[in-house]
Amino acid sequence: MTGGPGPLAALRVLEVGHILAGPYATMLLADLGAQVTKVEPPGGDLSRQVSDAYFASLNRGKRSVRLDLTTPGGQDRLHDLVRESDALLVNLKPSAIHRFGLTYEALKPYNERLVCVALTGWGMAAGDEPAFDYVVQAATGIAALTGAPDGPPLLPGYSSADNSAGLAAALGLLAQVVSGRGGQIEVSLRDVMLSQLNYHASVWLNDGVAPRRLGGAHSYYVPAQLFPTADGHLALFITHDGFWRAFAAEAGIEGFPTMTERAARRDEVIAAVTKALAADTAAGWEARLRPLRVPAAAVRTLPEALAQAPDAVVDAGGLRLVGSPFRVTGYEPSYGPPPSLGEHGDADTP
Repeated sequence: MTGGPGPLAALRVLEVGHILAGPYATMLLADLGAQVTKVEPPGGDLSRQVSDAYFASLNRGKRSVRLDLTTPGGQDRLHDLVRESDALLVNLKPSAIHRFGLTYEALKPYNERLVCVALTGWGMAAGDEPAFDYVVQAATGIAALTGAPDGPPLLPGYSSADNSAGLAAALGLLAQVVSGRGGQIEVSLRDVMLSQLNYHASVWLNDGVAPRRLGGAHSYYVPAQLFPTADGHLALFITHDGFWRAFAAEAGIEGFPTMTERAARRDEVIAAVTKALAADTAAGWEARLRPLRVPAAAVRTLPEALAQAPDAVVDAGGLRLVGSPFRVTGYEPSYGPPPSLGEHGDADTP
């Protein structure tokens, strides 16, 4: 790394979890300099079975200690690690969190200042009902809002609930660490996704207006959605009248000068914009609108997007990965490789 230690260099974090949400949370902390020790069961994190690239994308730069938490020896080693740590982030079923003694109440005798984060699907008091990402998206209204108005509900093409919950868990952990007090933090995928439906939920709760599926269009801003062009699709996001004036002049569209009128005449606006955009390609419109500061972008595939952002790709022990989203002045993460199972300690046998 360059520029000295990372902003979280003094932070020591234990992770007990698997697959995505919890490991993503602690990887973000590791990217910022925290020492993260991944406590894995004898068979390892399940994501090791997916692929090396998948595992690396969530676990670079961590340490790995293999423990069998069902044994007295495993519990003793866990308590040793707790004494040396600032925080513990657990991503397991509530019953397993309690069974393995991974709560603040259970670990307080070993480290009163320990911050414990329980990252679950539905909350610690909700039981062990399965809570995979897509299930939570369906249960919280995300899928019902996604897709064409006359089509079936759809799911986003990536794990939005797991990733969002990981970000929230990392924030909760840091908030309690900053307080200087130990304690228990709970974060659930359900609560995070309902929180992210903020304005949709507020309008329903206060005005009784349920959100509609608009094919990816914004509920209030018009036009703000994907449009077909002569070649490819264009994302256009007109949020105020100044953007509209610049876009309409370039596209040759007359009328609809105010946000209120555009919202009231949504179908007419969409029809006019669709007709105008058919005259050029998505790439052509992006090139024309960018100098005008109109929010627009051609729809790209992930390979195309990565080719456009080479500075976002880093090397982590010979694997090419997307780097940290946090850019800290004077600090460059080292992006170490993911650990082999039990590389930093192996006590899985009685």
